Amino acid sequence: MLRSVGQRRVTGEGVDRGDPRVVELRAAVSRLRRELAGHRADFTDRGIADDELAALDAMVAGGAPEVRRLRRSLLLIAGAVGSVSALADGLAEVRRAVELFGPPAPGHPPRDVHPGA
Repeated sequence: MLRSVGQRRVTGEGVDRGDPRVVELRAAVSRLRRELAGHRADFTDRGIADDELAALDAMVAGGAPEVRRLRRSLLLIAGAVGSVSALADGLAEVRRAVELFGPPAPGHPPRDVHPGA
């Protein structure tokens, strides 16, 4: 497979902890975890959000995150905390950080496009 100069492989041993994408995702996950821990109101899917944030952190700490798995965790987190407006900024930061690892899968609209708009 040909890659542009400076482009790093997203899966496998090619991603390291010094990768700026990894650094940004870890920071975003850490922020959302702190915000979630400090959020007083309990909600049904809080445990799912906690588990998936821990999974995201573990994936990037391992240095070889898989884009599909990152996106799956993001969807689960969004589903779990999406209705909690106090966590919206932290969730958006995690989403932006996950998107640094690659574009949305084919067939998904770009993030600025709203269906029916």
